[in-house]
Amino acid sequence: MKVALLSESPADEAALRIVAEGVLGRPVEVVQPPLRARGWPSVAQVLPVILRHLHFRTDADGLVVAADSDDTVVHTAEHERPGYFHPRCRLCELRAIVRQTLKNLPSAQGRARLHTAVGLAVPAVEAWYLCGRDDAVTEAAWLDGQTTGAPPYTRRELKHRVYGTMHPSLPFEVQRATEEMARHRGDFRRLEFDFPGGFGALAADLRRWRVGRA
Repeated sequence: MKVALLSESPADEAALRIVAEGVLGRPVEVVQPPLRARGWPSVAQVLPVILRHLHFRTDADGLVVAADSDDTVVHTAEHERPGYFHPRCRLCELRAIVRQTLKNLPSAQGRARLHTAVGLAVPAVEAWYLCGRDDAVTEAAWLDGQTTGAPPYTRRELKHRVYGTMHPSLPFEVQRATEEMARHRGDFRRLEFDFPGGFGALAADLRRWRVGRA
C-alpha cells in the first residue's frame, strides 16, 4: 500500500509510518508529498495542496496526517456527533480541510477517492511516546488540567523525558520516535485507551481503509 505522511517533523512521520503499518497490518511504501510541514499551522496550510497533488499526480492509496494539540481544545466524543465542529479543535479543523478539499474532486488514478486518516497528539506527540512508561501521561489528565487550570505536566517536560534534552538532533528524534512507537507495533490498544480522542480517531480512520470506507 502506498501512503503519504504529513506531520510536524520527520520524526513524527517516522512514528506515523509504524502506526499505519501496524493498524493496516501490512507494509507501506511512503509517497513523498511535494511540500513538508514544520509545526502548526504549517500542517493545516499545506494540507489542501498535498491532498490535491496526491489525488491527481500520484497513485497513493492514502494520506495519514497528525498534529500536536498544544494548548488547544482536546478532541472528545462530543466532537464525533454528526455535523459537529469545534473551532478550536485542531482535529476538527484538519477533518474539515480534508472534507472541503476532496468533496468535489473527480476520480483519478483509477480510484474514486483518496483514503485519509487524521490524528491529534495531546498535548504533543511526546505524550504518545511515553505511553506505557508513565501512567500519568494521558488525554484525560491533560483535559482535567485544562479544566482546573493546573496542567499535570508541560510540553517541555514531556520532550525532556523522551529525549533527555530540549535540543535533540533530528536523527536522535527520529531514533527515539521509532523506538517508542515500535513498542506498540503489535497492539495499539493502550495508546487508544490513554489517548482516545486523538490517537483513537487516527486508528479508527486507518481501520476503515481496510473496508474501503475512509
